[in-house]
Amino acid sequence: MTLLLPVSCADMVPKSMVSLNERISAEIENVEISLGNLSKALGKSPKTVIELAAIATFLHNIYNGIENILKQTLKDQGREIAAGQSWHRELLLASVEKGIIAEALCGELFKYLGFRHFFVHSYGFMLQEDKVIVLAEDIPNIWKSFKAMIAKE
Repeated sequence: MTLLLPVSCADMVPKSMVSLNERISAEIENVEISLGNLSKALGKSPKTVIELAAIATFLHNIYNGIENILKQTLKDQGREIAAGQSWHRELLLASVEKGIIAEALCGELFKYLGFRHFFVHSYGFMLQEDKVIVLAEDIPNIWKSFKAMIAKE
């Protein structure tokens, strides 16, 4: 399997020198590369623990990209991001409060936040294929909705 790799390096330049739009564009590019890799991994059959771990990794990458876009947007608006244990949850809620994303999308993203927590704190062999596949099959539509909402910003 050939994986697509990110080509942008906006994170290597001090953020003060890169505009919000450039940083978001770089995140969008990376998420879309991850979506392409996710699609390739979903096409493999049967799915061994290796393919399932790859799918989970791409899901994690996509969700992290969404969080990164939300963090950058909120910071650009002068909103501080909480540093406590629940900052991921607070990030989503603040994004709804500021009108960056709709409440319905926030509800969908909470599923991926829960997955993110499991992914970070467990082992790949513990992944449940049926649950991971549902999330993986839904993420392209969630990404499409998210992208439409941030385009209005």
